[in-house]
Amino acid sequence: MKKISKKKNADFKKSFKSLSLIQKSLLFIFLAILASSVLPVIIVLLIGLLPTITILFVDPKNSAKLVIVGCFNLSGMFVYLINLINKFTVDGAFTILGDVFNMIIMLGSAAIGFLVYYEMPNLFAYIAQNTSQRRLVSIDKELEKITEEWGSNIIDEQINQRIK
Repeated sequence: MKKISKKKNADFKKSFKSLSLIQKSLLFIFLAILASSVLPVIIVLLIGLLPTITILFVDPKNSAKLVIVGCFNLSGMFVYLINLINKFTVDGAFTILGDVFNMIIMLGSAAIGFLVYYEMPNLFAYIAQNTSQRRLVSIDKELEKITEEWGSNIIDEQINQRIK
């Protein structure tokens, strides 16, 4: 395995120059204009994505949980983001967030994501256990059938020969 030399990292860091004061101010103005033009969407996203944002800060290394809960959370919010287009004002955003049932659907969809994340391994374990039990039952039936056809003496001899 190749090691990355420190010289390459130093060259990589030198390739980025810091922004000048004019560039920083232009970037700030652009971001301020962008944030103010989509402020209703930002308001709904910040409140609706609270479970996902919480996972991002509390458990940042668990990307599977973040993806599952985030996708379910976004799916619950999608309808309300589309409804926000009809009344694209800050008042429209607060109207959507002010309805308790909307909040239940947005945050409840994240709860379903948590449920899927925590219960899916249990479901797969149950299915694997059930499948293996059915397989053992069918193997036992086959062994009984072979025992009836060949007799238990021959089977015992074969088992003893394999053990030795």
